[in-house]
Amino acid sequence: MTSWTTAPLRRFARREWGPLFWTIRDALVRDKWRAIPMTIGAVCLTSFFQVVQNTSWGFQPVQNLGSVKAVDPLWLALLRTPLSLFVPALDLPVWGALAQILLVFGISEICIGWWRTLLIGYVATLAGTTYARIGLSLGPDHPFGLPVSDRIVNDTGPSAAVVGLAIYVCWRYRAYLTGALVILVMTGEVLFKDNLAGKEHLAAIAAVMAVCTVRAKWGPARSRAPVVRRQPPPPPPGPA
Repeated sequence: MTSWTTAPLRRFARREWGPLFWTIRDALVRDKWRAIPMTIGAVCLTSFFQVVQNTSWGFQPVQNLGSVKAVDPLWLALLRTPLSLFVPALDLPVWGALAQILLVFGISEICIGWWRTLLIGYVATLAGTTYARIGLSLGPDHPFGLPVSDRIVNDTGPSAAVVGLAIYVCWRYRAYLTGALVILVMTGEVLFKDNLAGKEHLAAIAAVMAVCTVRAKWGPARSRAPVVRRQPPPPPPGPA
């Protein structure tokens, strides 16, 4: 690949991912694993729930603490939502949930802080939980409706939070194309596999985009990450 084609690619990469990359790199170089204590705790908690729910005595207690279904009373679903992020879905491999938490929660914790990471994650998750109830009330014949069978689907795991955090961090660090690709992939998921999880991901995206719009219009100017342009170090001085 010639220089005239690689130069625009380098400029694009610096513009799209430069601020995000340098923020993550500097934090990891400076603090290493101490940069993401909440994320490590979330990975450990998810691993613990996975081990416990696969025992003969632990399945029901884990479900009582963190299992959310649309058939549940709303107050019970809201009580279980905080832990539902860290209860792995029964029909998916646990390593997928752990990888999502480690990567996306870790990036978010470095870029926006641990409490904003949890806040945005819960906003996205609650949006999905709320949509499930609205979709069931609309019925299967509505474009945004859900079949009655989804009332008893076990709605746990970090996926909605992960999608919402990806959108928020992309907006915060001006990685607009990356954010658009996340939205495109999630839309394709619904088109090719029309299920509750896919539609909840779209609900999570809509909720987080609403948060971004509010922050952009009424939030403080410092809510957006500055554009960082790293320059290469100057060459060493020549011999005197």
